[in-house]
Amino acid sequence: MLRPDPWRTLDAQPNVVKLIEGLEARGKARGQVRLRRRFLRFVPVSRGGHVLEVGCGSGVVLRDIAAMVGRRGEAVGVDPSRTILDAARRLSRTAPGARMALRHADGAHLPFTADRFDAALAITVILHVADPLAIVREMARVTRPGGRVGLQDQDFGMLAVTHPDRALTDRIMQGVAAAVYPEPYSGRRLPRLLVAAGLQRVRVLTDFFQDTTLEPWTKTFLERRAENAVRYEVVDEATALRWLDGFTAEVAAGTFVLTMTYYGAVGTKPA
Repeated sequence: MLRPDPWRTLDAQPNVVKLIEGLEARGKARGQVRLRRRFLRFVPVSRGGHVLEVGCGSGVVLRDIAAMVGRRGEAVGVDPSRTILDAARRLSRTAPGARMALRHADGAHLPFTADRFDAALAITVILHVADPLAIVREMARVTRPGGRVGLQDQDFGMLAVTHPDRALTDRIMQGVAAAVYPEPYSGRRLPRLLVAAGLQRVRVLTDFFQDTTLEPWTKTFLERRAENAVRYEVVDEATALRWLDGFTAEVAAGTFVLTMTYYGAVGTKPA
């Protein structure tokens, strides 16, 4: 039985501040900075462009977009959470580049006229939405002919991490993903969504987040997996704690590796 994905009802979560802090911590991780900026160049996000980000969260990606389009460009973000938009406004006050506009909106019902943007992007969003195709079709509607619609998402079927107990690691990682997400392998499905929404000349960029030192965001990610494994009765608390201790041993031995695959897909809106 699927459990509710907390990102679908963020404002109702008791730990919303912690979740927002986690987004910002992920945004600062060196590997995450590299892979998202590489994807923005792949789209490409150009100087002077008018760019929409659907599901902008606390504005990590939107701040990068604003810097890339410059003062003559436009960076617009929408999100269904008022709480996270408040955080995005606060964090964007001193960000360089274009002035950012933030709107409260559902990605399946965007408050913009057709052909409004040069590019519409959804980054680490599709995994969390109930009807991905509705979102992508709306993104295509508000993108001008010849403009780009870009999606990037992690794929939990393509995640590798070193641990002394491989079977237990697979049980926890796969069990939690299957309990929360209707499509935990969403990354590899992105090109199909773009084609179904009528986009043409679809291109794919496969990229990786890698950590060999157990950075703060990686540590938080694994701790959250352990916590959810207990909550969803994948394992008991003692087993989850033993699993986390195994990563401490890997780091001490200098053998820790976590690699997460991200798929990026970009399509062009036909005339």
